[in-house]
Amino acid sequence: MSSEPLVLVEGLRKVYRTGPREVVALRDVSFSVFPGELVAVRGRSGSGKTTLLNQIGGLDRPDAGRVVVSGHEVTAMPDEALLELRRDVVGFVFQSFGLIPVLSAAENVGVPMRLVRMPVDEREERIRLLLALVGLEQHANQRPYELSGGQRQRVAIARSLANRPRLLVADEPTGQLDSQSGRQIMELLRALVRSEGVTALVATHDPSLLTLADRVLEISDGAVREAALT
Repeated sequence: MSSEPLVLVEGLRKVYRTGPREVVALRDVSFSVFPGELVAVRGRSGSGKTTLLNQIGGLDRPDAGRVVVSGHEVTAMPDEALLELRRDVVGFVFQSFGLIPVLSAAENVGVPMRLVRMPVDEREERIRLLLALVGLEQHANQRPYELSGGQRQRVAIARSLANRPRLLVADEPTGQLDSQSGRQIMELLRALVRSEGVTALVATHDPSLLTLADRVLEISDGAVREAALT
C-alpha cells in the first residue's frame, strides 16, 4: 500500500442554516484513505454520511477545512475543474441507481465515455468488459425497468468505472436492496478494489456489510472516528 493517501481530509466543517437555526453536519473532520483501501463510513440516517461524501467528491463545498483527492485540492477547485474531477478521477454510485430509463444497460454504461469522446471501438469494448466484470454481459440490451434492483445497481457500478476513476464514492449503494443483494453488491465492490486497483469509500448503515471493509469510519453528530472492525 502506498504511504501517500489518495484522500486527505483536514478540519472539514459544514453548517446548514435554516432561518436562525444552525445544524452542524460536519465538525472538524480529519482522516486519510490510502490507495487500494475499501473504507466504510458507518452512521445513522442524518449523521452526516452523505454530506461528507459530497465534500470529498466535489458535489458540495465545506465552510472550513480542505479535501485533497489524488493530488487535487478539491475544496480549492473552480467549478469547471470540479466537473473534470468528477468525470475523470472520482466515480459515484448512489442509492437510487441514477440510470437513464430509456437507455439499455450498455448505453447507460457508455454515457460517461461519450462525454469524453472515447473512440467508438474502444468504448464498445470497454462497455463489454465492464458488464462482464459485474456479471451482466447477458443483460446488455435490457433497460433498467427490465432488471432487478441488484442488477440495476451493478449497471450503476459498471458506469461509475467507465473512465477508470481512482476513487469510487458509494453513498448507501445497498440501501434499496434486500440483504442478500446488498451483500452481493458489497462483495462486488470489494472484488473491484482488488481487480481494478480502485479505492472505495462506501457509506452504509448495515452492520452486516462492515466485515467486508478494510477500515470503518464511524460518523455521529458530524464527528468522525475510527471504529474497530467487527
